[in-house]
Amino acid sequence: MHINTVPIISVSYNSAELIEDLLSSLRAHYTNPITIIDGSSAELYPAIEAVCSKYADVNFIHFDYNIHHGPGMAWAFQNLDLHGPVLVLDSDVIILKRGFLESMMEQLKPDMYGVGSVSYVNEAGYDVDYAEGSIRYLHPACMLCNIDVMRAWPMPIKHGAPMFETMMAIHRSGQHELIGGIDWVVEDFSRSETKHFLRHDWQGTVKRTGGYHLEEWAKAEKEESVVRLLTLSLMAPDLKKVVEIGANNGALARACKDARAGCHYTALEVNPDKKNLDKIACDQVLNYDVDALGDDFFRDYADTECWILDRALERLKHPDRLLARIRKCISSNGSIIAVIPNAQHWTVQTKLCIGDFRYDESNLMHNSHLRWFSRATIFEMFQKAGFKVIQGFPVIHERLQNPTLLDALGQLALAVGADPSVTMDDLQA
Repeated sequence: MHINTVPIISVSYNSAELIEDLLSSLRAHYTNPITIIDGSSAELYPAIEAVCSKYADVNFIHFDYNIHHGPGMAWAFQNLDLHGPVLVLDSDVIILKRGFLESMMEQLKPDMYGVGSVSYVNEAGYDVDYAEGSIRYLHPACMLCNIDVMRAWPMPIKHGAPMFETMMAIHRSGQHELIGGIDWVVEDFSRSETKHFLRHDWQGTVKRTGGYHLEEWAKAEKEESVVRLLTLSLMAPDLKKVVEIGANNGALARACKDARAGCHYTALEVNPDKKNLDKIACDQVLNYDVDALGDDFFRDYADTECWILDRALERLKHPDRLLARIRKCISSNGSIIAVIPNAQHWTVQTKLCIGDFRYDESNLMHNSHLRWFSRATIFEMFQKAGFKVIQGFPVIHERLQNPTLLDALGQLALAVGADPSVTMDDLQA
């Protein structure tokens, strides 16, 4: 690989000036393609996008939430079309002169995970000043990695040390040779005034985020992984053609394709105004107004064996029309797998009871919802469209443990003539 073709990844948050410094200093010495993974707020991200547009070969990918450093890197590693060595740089890095990438390429061997600044941390992920018994930690502020090796190990996480899970796994495997330390990178990222190639403003992004919010992110990631695994379990093992309407972050597509050689995966984003992430792990990514699609579109996909409606139906003006159009063209062995938030969940009921019915960024009350469904109305909708529901799972992340509230909801079911044994199960999902 030529030195100027090595792709560069950087995660951005709420700082156009940092991205300006990074890109201007980089372009003064290198022409490498760079992708900015951005999670900035709605009022600030346009300025960052404008900065990126000033420079050639800069791909700006914005998320409408703070994706954070670790998850941002993980998204890039899992979803971008990356091959061979990949350079990761913090958004607050400034390149002082050419030569650092060449030096790192010399150190990176084909079977290594990566090279850069290596420090030592304990099993909680905190820096220690001893090497014996500690974990070697490759810092993502400036690391050059082999993407194929990276994808075989745990992805970065939301943490003060986002590479911690990866480094812990490598440490426990005893494969310490996968990580290479480079002295000048350590020195350039130290507090010393002497710099070789780079200057770095430590914790530039953290100062803007106010922290890492690890617990909140970890909970959301766990819940997403549960839904993804349940969805995968419903997909036939020999699928050759899949269409997903929802087109989230590509993780489901990658898992499906990894387990099904030759499977062609098309993703259709529900929101036509959302940036087309054309490098996610799909064979094809489309951006259309799903509500406006006619029969011609669906006839072109008549050989699709599995339609995945991943939190899509509740975001459409006419979900019944979508199902009807799929029903017209679907083959006799075709199926639909749908992931649908449950409007009957106890948290929604209790919020409605006290008048606290607010849209937010959660799955159940997401501000993109146009429709609401319960288990009963979901079944009715599919049956009216000509489908038969044959299998499914209630997704229960945490059960209601408050006995007073459980009793009150049971009494409410009785009062309206419903069977509490059924409704109590439905309100947990």
